[in-house]
Amino acid sequence: MALDVTLLRESFDLVVERSPHLTHRFYEILFELYPQTQAMFPPQRRERQEGMLTEALVAVLDHLEDAPWLESELQSLGAKHLDYGVTPEMYGWVGDALLRTLAEAAGPAWTPELQAAWAEAYGAIAGLMQRGAAHAEAS
Repeated sequence: MALDVTLLRESFDLVVERSPHLTHRFYEILFELYPQTQAMFPPQRRERQEGMLTEALVAVLDHLEDAPWLESELQSLGAKHLDYGVTPEMYGWVGDALLRTLAEAAGPAWTPELQAAWAEAYGAIAGLMQRGAAHAEAS
C-alpha cells in the first residue's frame, strides 16, 4: 500500500477530536443511506459494535506500514464478515458512509486531497477484506 500515512493519521486525529462519537455517527449515516443494513445491527449490540469499529480503525491506522499484518488481519476480518451476511455490494455502502462521516466531522478541513487519500485507503482495506471473504467462500 502506497498510502499517505501521515495525512491519514493526522486527519483521523482531527476528526476524532472534533467528533468523539465518530463511529456512532457513522452508523447513523449508514442507516440513513442504506436502511436495509439496520437489521444486521440489533440495537442492544450497537454500542459494542461501535467500539469494535473504533478499535479496528485505530488498529489499521497503527499498522499502515505493516503490509503483512494488514493482509492477514483484514483478510481474516473479511472472512468473518462473510458469516455475518456481508455481501460485496455492502463494502461500497460502508465506504460511502465512512467517507461522508469523516467529511462531516472534518468540516472545512476536509479537502479533495483527504477525500482521495481516504477513498484509496478504504479501497485497499475493502479489497483485502473481500479477498479474505472470497477465499473463505471458496474453501
